Amino acid sequence: MNATRSSVPFLTALVCLVSACSTTPQPQPEPARPQQPPVRMPPPVGPVGVPPEPPAQPPAPETPPAPVAPLTPTTFSALPGWQQDDVRQAWPAFMQSCSVRAARAAEWKAPCAAARSVAATDAGAVRRFFEQHFVPHQVRNPDGSDTGMVTGYYEAMLHGSRKRGGAYQTPLYRVPDDLITVDLGSIYPDLKNRRLRGRLSGKTVVPYASRAEIDRAPLGGKELLWVNDPVEAFFLEVQGSGRVQLDSGETVRVGYADQNGHPYKAIGRWFVEQGILPSNQVSGQSIRAWIAANPARRQELFNVNPSYVFFREEKVSDPGVGPRGALNVPLTPGRSVAIDRSILPLGAPIWLSTTMPKDGATLQRLVMGQDVGGAIRGAVRADFFFGFGPEAVENAGLMKQQGSLWVLLPK
Repeated sequence: MNATRSSVPFLTALVCLVSACSTTPQPQPEPARPQQPPVRMPPPVGPVGVPPEPPAQPPAPETPPAPVAPLTPTTFSALPGWQQDDVRQAWPAFMQSCSVRAARAAEWKAPCAAARSVAATDAGAVRRFFEQHFVPHQVRNPDGSDTGMVTGYYEAMLHGSRKRGGAYQTPLYRVPDDLITVDLGSIYPDLKNRRLRGRLSGKTVVPYASRAEIDRAPLGGKELLWVNDPVEAFFLEVQGSGRVQLDSGETVRVGYADQNGHPYKAIGRWFVEQGILPSNQVSGQSIRAWIAANPARRQELFNVNPSYVFFREEKVSDPGVGPRGALNVPLTPGRSVAIDRSILPLGAPIWLSTTMPKDGATLQRLVMGQDVGGAIRGAVRADFFFGFGPEAVENAGLMKQQGSLWVLLPK
């Protein structure tokens, strides 16, 4: 019998059940009682015999504040230090951005076409170009504030081998074959730049293995390279790219290829939550020092961040050229930053106003938002690319400054 059909008796019984049908006799109404005259009570009085004030009306619910626009148009004269920066140093990075942005967004075609006729060595001409073709917009947080965190990152150097052996016991993995990625923006436009990662279990997408799970069950056969330092391998994932000097004498570059889909969690916050270090003392240097003093807790610390990065190998054709960022152009030391591309357009020129970590010197310059990062979330938030080498490592490890941003958008 078709499950969508029912007999009449069944329907009748169902209606009775829902309507509380019953054959129990209904109670008879009680006889009417004689009405009594109302008893009048004296009004309540206060401590001095005065009737109290009527109860106050509950306060009206507060109207939530209107959301603050993240970008506020302003003028170049409002940019602190605009006239002092040698904007010529940002020009190569800007032209790299143009090589991608002009093909993706119509409003970039005209300024990028005009840029080809600008004398790159003329500081005045470069400055006038930006002033004529762009409008600066101050970036604000949802609460209306215009300051936020500016951190730093670098291109790491590791030592490794193509085969496991000796000191080379820590793997750098390539993208596993069973990792699948779903571009949510292709289905839901509101989720642009959002991706779902996992693996198939039958016909169901389930989360991919976390860092702790990969550590317990290594991805055998997916090793790209083997390196000699698990701590530097962990920091390589945070930086997103680096170079590996192989035991054969060759130096290769490893770049971000994908990640396991788990959210990035900063291990620095764990130090504060555990009461190990105050927030103003957490740095790359202090984290390394703690690991050296507590080697038995190293993996416990690493597992705080369930995100795991997979790499691809690239050739180092020019040691002076930086690694490729999320815009797929080489990063320029001191002139590229990572931003939250859900708020700021990837590749856009950005005016940065902050300070250097070691001496507090003013850092106000034109940079390009050419990269992203798992920890880079929010409007006034940037990660400053220091480049390659020991000084870059030191500065990036200490960089945790307050700063402000202005994004330059085509007129």
